[in-house]
Amino acid sequence: MSKVEEFLSPAEEKEIISAIRIAETNTSGEIRVHIEASSEKDHYERALEVFHLLKMDNTKDANAVLIYVAVNDKKFVIYGDKGINKVVPKDFWDTTKDVIQNNFKKGNFKQGIVDGILKAGEELQDHFPWQIDDENELSNEISK
Repeated sequence: MSKVEEFLSPAEEKEIISAIRIAETNTSGEIRVHIEASSEKDHYERALEVFHLLKMDNTKDANAVLIYVAVNDKKFVIYGDKGINKVVPKDFWDTTKDVIQNNFKKGNFKQGIVDGILKAGEELQDHFPWQIDDENELSNEISK
């Protein structure tokens, strides 16, 4: 079993998926999590590549967010689509990053991702509130 399979238990994965559902009840933003062992590329570049592979750049309002985790490299990236970056301040993701990072430093990986997802949902709510006609445009499943 690789570190990716050991990183989260099935129960922890269900908690993360539940957090995505909760976060998305208050925002039209779409949140996904991708976990892999490592990347030979720069982590930001790899997150961007995964963002496109998962077709996250096809949302109606360009308001998708990817939380990318490279387990063995001990790195993560929060990548927001252009619709988000057009309307938010430059330091918009800092609070979400801090929440994840503080938990990861303590070895609380599942809680870091859950808290990061919920924080991202809160942050997106002001700029991309949930609309009556909102559709869940992306899967809530964790990709690997």
